[in-house]
Amino acid sequence: MTAGSVFTFRAYKFRINDFSLVAAVYEFVASGFCKVRQLLSTLVGNLTKQKFRVPKMNAIADCPTENELISKAKSGFQELFPGENPSIIASAPGRVNLIGEHTDYNDGFVLPMALPMTTVVIGNKAAVTDKCTVYTLSDAVGSNRQIIFTTPSIESELKPGEPKWGNYVKGVVANFPFKPLPAFNAVIISSVPLGGGLSSSASLEVAMYTFLESLTCVRATDLKQKALACQKAEHDYAGMPCGIMDQFISTMAEQGKALLIDCESMQGIYVPLSDPNVVVLITNSNIRHELTGSEYPTRKRQCMEAAAIMKKKSLRSASMEDLNTNKDAMSDVVFKRARHVIGEIERTQQAAKALQQSNYVEFGKLMVQSHNSLQNDYEVSCAELDELVAAALECEGVLGSRMTGGGFGGCTVTLLYAKYVQDVVNYITNKYSGNATFYIATASSGAHEIKI
Repeated sequence: MTAGSVFTFRAYKFRINDFSLVAAVYEFVASGFCKVRQLLSTLVGNLTKQKFRVPKMNAIADCPTENELISKAKSGFQELFPGENPSIIASAPGRVNLIGEHTDYNDGFVLPMALPMTTVVIGNKAAVTDKCTVYTLSDAVGSNRQIIFTTPSIESELKPGEPKWGNYVKGVVANFPFKPLPAFNAVIISSVPLGGGLSSSASLEVAMYTFLESLTCVRATDLKQKALACQKAEHDYAGMPCGIMDQFISTMAEQGKALLIDCESMQGIYVPLSDPNVVVLITNSNIRHELTGSEYPTRKRQCMEAAAIMKKKSLRSASMEDLNTNKDAMSDVVFKRARHVIGEIERTQQAAKALQQSNYVEFGKLMVQSHNSLQNDYEVSCAELDELVAAALECEGVLGSRMTGGGFGGCTVTLLYAKYVQDVVNYITNKYSGNATFYIATASSGAHEIKI
């Protein structure tokens, strides 16, 4: 008997090279057969010749609901601040960008949607202190889960420091327009994966700003200004020169809709995304990235260089014709960076039109083009993301797939027909060399206060 031989017992058919030793022995025993010795002898011989692969577990992750997060945050608050009860709850979502990557800081178009994954901030005014105390319940930040600081004033400005997650909180506090802020106690909890490219940072910033609105009863009359204040917090305190997309969608999202954002005019157009026949599948590579290193600022500088060579305010104003005309005046790398951005701006507008027309096949093609450009021209993908996209595109029912977020790890986003979801998840799970996590995403609402 050789590898590849087929056994048939009752209604079961087994191919030897499809099973691990344990699985094969188990099937024999369960079937009540006594030829285990013969099978073991055969399989042991085969194991010396080939590698057996045990199928990995696959499952679509259950994302905690907002109410579940609130319940955990309340318990955490009462444990961390004995004798006190929270009086304020604020929530803001993460996001997935369907298409339009690295275009926001080039005044281009982006097409994100808010996620059911959210950050919740719960707390109250501090009764007998001028200090703000903030805890995070996230395991992903390490052991330093507390920050204590005095609210800023003209004489005493807040300064960034350690832990890093605290800088997002400090940045929002520093940029909140009402002064002086009352001291407060707060607990943060989130279901947005850190470093996954789903904008956990903007989710935290916008949730924190919404908490401060409730704390002070001073609410933004212009949501655009609220988003800009949170963006400035990330620029100044986290050292990330991000565009406006993440804070914009977290602030302004509507249920059942994506949002086409013009990052030059800062205007948005809602695009329906609630067809039950199609699904947005997020696959987390579980490769974590931090973009405050050199890669993100370097690409931003390269884009600015290309725009300057073409005598344009930004790459939003440039065409492919402009780029090709000036190719000899720029390095190959700068040319490739600009080619991605100019092409991606055009693809994003086409994708929004396709989505409005429910032309999911065309939308999927544009997603694939986007990934190829991010991989080859912008060079922000990685082996794991490429592997996940390639596996998805091999599956029946998949319309398109691409990396999403800043890159260098994080997540992919896949558009597919709903009836194929489990088959696709099973296939990617067994094809991917790492351990992926899967989420079904629905277009969700933006930041809001919650009554206790």
